[in-house]
Amino acid sequence: MASPAPTLFATAPTSRDSDELVTGEAVALSVRPAGFLLRALSGVIDFAASVVVLLCVEIPLAVFGEGLDQAISTALTVVALVLGVLVFPIVMEVATHGRSLGRLAVGARIVRDDGGAAGVRHAFIRALSGVVEVFSTLGGLAVIVALLNPRSKRIGDLLAGTYAQHERMPRLRPSAIALPPALIGWAQVADVAALPDPLARRISSFLEHQAKLSPAARHGLSTQLAREASAFVHPLPNVDPVTLLHAVSAVRREREFRALDAEARRLAALTPTLARRPNGFPER
Repeated sequence: MASPAPTLFATAPTSRDSDELVTGEAVALSVRPAGFLLRALSGVIDFAASVVVLLCVEIPLAVFGEGLDQAISTALTVVALVLGVLVFPIVMEVATHGRSLGRLAVGARIVRDDGGAAGVRHAFIRALSGVVEVFSTLGGLAVIVALLNPRSKRIGDLLAGTYAQHERMPRLRPSAIALPPALIGWAQVADVAALPDPLARRISSFLEHQAKLSPAARHGLSTQLAREASAFVHPLPNVDPVTLLHAVSAVRREREFRALDAEARRLAALTPTLARRPNGFPER
């Protein structure tokens, strides 16, 4: 089998996911900010909801407020505007813990930059800035700022220290990645435990979609991924990049499955002990 020299992967840089969040306990969390299109769709839905609320207040005023004084009518109109463009978004976001009608539709939630839950202060800042960037400019200013931000933040998010996190997970599908027969012996002694989760997901995604790529793109991506993965694989087999990626992914998946299965069996064995009352403890 023709294979590149092992030195091809020897100087792999350590990769870090750009969406990786490090908590105060130095635990890395992989989060997915909602993309621009999802944020735009949720923004349109929320804008329409605010307009509906505004109309629900304005129409009764127009019908029953003909005999009212001009100053009272103007004041009621201002109150209706405040309810539609400011109070409603704040109440909706706080009541749904960072969601809204639009974000419920696209599977997103507003969280702080450190991953924590957003509060009333964050909702107020975002709603107040939304009066200018969403309602005054019909969303034009928010679109421009979101396009220039890697997390698709609008001005309200920048001021409040928040962003939209995508929470809807794709449907799980069974993996068809198998261990190459030539590397069965290598798999018995291989160490792939240090492979970062973001890199492992990129490898799995490549292996799943490689058949749709052109030969040049497949070769370039496989070489790049193999170079990154080689820093976390010991010993490094002398195989081509695609074979290496198949082997690493298959070994990692099999060992994670065995670990989860062993943990489930241990918990099942402890269940009778945990559910039993202490010896001599009275039944109440």
